[in-house]
Amino acid sequence: MKILLVEDDIETARFIEKAMRETNHILHHEDNGSDGFKAAMDGDYQVIIADRMLPRMDGIKMITKLRENENYTPVLILSALGETQQKVDGLQAGSDDYLTKPFSFAELLARTEALARRQPFSKENNPELKLEDLELNRLNREVYRNNVRIDLNAKEFMILEYLMQHVDQVVTRTMLLENVWDYNFDPQTNVIDVHISRLRSKIDKGFDPPLLHTKRGIGYILSATG
Repeated sequence: MKILLVEDDIETARFIEKAMRETNHILHHEDNGSDGFKAAMDGDYQVIIADRMLPRMDGIKMITKLRENENYTPVLILSALGETQQKVDGLQAGSDDYLTKPFSFAELLARTEALARRQPFSKENNPELKLEDLELNRLNREVYRNNVRIDLNAKEFMILEYLMQHVDQVVTRTMLLENVWDYNFDPQTNVIDVHISRLRSKIDKGFDPPLLHTKRGIGYILSATG
């Protein structure tokens, strides 16, 4: 799951970011409403977690502006303001959930994952992705090829999911780093090659035709034709 966190309290943001990454989710952080709005409009996030009291544009205004611009990414407001009317104001502005501080991470994670499941699937966000006899289900996180279940670890699943969203398109190393790792890794690192090699052995070994191909010097492509 790819999450946008808009939170100006650095300690809170670091806590959420560390915990989300430990649970195999990608999190991008902005510390003000203006940059949060731009990131939400430019990025492809499944859920937005936003504080109410933000510099440069408060959380309510940010959500209202997102909805006015037809961005309907689910939003969870995370705020120390917990009066009933304050919650009502947040929900009426277009948020989908409201959690007051202090909070437990377990509850935040459960609510965030529930919002991700609730959002309508579009063509780009289909719950089931398929190429030939390779099938990936994004709801139950299962992968099958020729009706044989393939066990992937969290990172392998995320790589395959991204590749299946870009079938017959070359995916560069930079694209994978930004969308699967969301870290500023050394571009010369071989972490991608290692994961791609393991993924290829799982989805292609013993099956025909091979689907995962390397374009030397460019990146990778998931295709039935190579």
